[in-house]
Amino acid sequence: MKYSSIDNTLFIENRNKFKNNLKPNSLAVFVSNDIMPTNADGAMGFRQNSDLFYLSGIDQEDTILVIFPDVKDGKHKEILFVKETSELIAIWEGAKLNKQQATAVSGIDHIYWFQEFDKIMKPFFFQAENIYLNANEHTRRYIDTETAEVRFNKSIISKYPLHKIERSAPIMHKIRAIKSTHEIDLIQQACDITEKGFRRLLSFIKPGVWEHEIEAELIHEFIRNRSQGFAYGPIVASGKNACVLHYVENNQQCKDGDVILLDVAAEYANYASDLTRCVPVNGKFTKRQKDVYNAVLRVHRAAAKLLLPGQTFEKYNVAVGNMMTEELLQLGLIKTEDVKKQNPAWPAYKKYFMHGTSHFMGLDVHDVGFFNEPMQAGMVFTVEPGIYIPEEGLGIRIENNLMITTTGQLDLMKNIPIETDEIEALMAK
Repeated sequence: MKYSSIDNTLFIENRNKFKNNLKPNSLAVFVSNDIMPTNADGAMGFRQNSDLFYLSGIDQEDTILVIFPDVKDGKHKEILFVKETSELIAIWEGAKLNKQQATAVSGIDHIYWFQEFDKIMKPFFFQAENIYLNANEHTRRYIDTETAEVRFNKSIISKYPLHKIERSAPIMHKIRAIKSTHEIDLIQQACDITEKGFRRLLSFIKPGVWEHEIEAELIHEFIRNRSQGFAYGPIVASGKNACVLHYVENNQQCKDGDVILLDVAAEYANYASDLTRCVPVNGKFTKRQKDVYNAVLRVHRAAAKLLLPGQTFEKYNVAVGNMMTEELLQLGLIKTEDVKKQNPAWPAYKKYFMHGTSHFMGLDVHDVGFFNEPMQAGMVFTVEPGIYIPEEGLGIRIENNLMITTTGQLDLMKNIPIETDEIEALMAK
């Protein structure tokens, strides 16, 4: 991995949080992700299961974590199974963690090889009354592939059919939503790397540059700062492309007079950041472009102030919708009559601002958490209002990452240029 080593205190604390939510005499198991194939003998890059990483810090395949607080021997409360390394693996892939290194990374003393799992674990499973299995319960999950986690769960249920099966996901959604100081530091590093990439672009963008060239500048800056790369598929959308919310082709030439919407951000140590900025191709916003940009910026700043402990998403979204309605009226994009006749289920403002304003962020860019529960201090959210006007070939979205504190918010991207005048001045250099 490219990132610097992480103090294993983070993972020890995370496991303790998880243990505090288990039923008595329960054993929980977490398994690593697959290395997914492409074609022939090719494979995609490895991305660890976020819950397993959160609880152990182990960032390689063929890993299983066991947590059993009430184990009868009083010793094997935490067990880690890792891939056995060899000279052959070391030559072809690079050596995997040995047992001492796995302990250093995770803070877990009892380490065994991955292939020993069934033999070592059988007596422990028979001691437990409940088995907690994990699953991807993200509300936006659309996965047809049978994952390693799904196969593993089927195997455990088949081998131990008389045990009570419990779900780990609700616990993980609860504890992962509240970020620790260690986690905020890692997210901040991702944000800082993103800032470096964005500033690099301001002197690079000009009429005639291609969207993919901008993408290349970013990946260069991200990787040279110890990131694995983009936290999600980068959106480099110039002109009318900015009105396609998930535009990822990045294959068009940027034209004089257009605005580029950049929804691009780095990850660091598996933690995401999520930035959106809009810049004029020629370095100067037109009056209309600036008016739309500033309208979005006002909504962005007003929405950010609403991220407070106790705030509900229902009230938050209504308030942001009302703000956006006022801005669209001022821009002449909707009329008072449109608002009076609007369908409450799809208000008039949705014609030009059709997506949500905020989502949880952390190990996953769309991180886990409960939208039906009040916001709490320690949660990290995006704030990303936008206005998209296809008939004008103009899309503006502005996005920062904020942590809720006991007294307000901490903007993790406060140093990234956001005002039109500042962007123009930096592009002029």
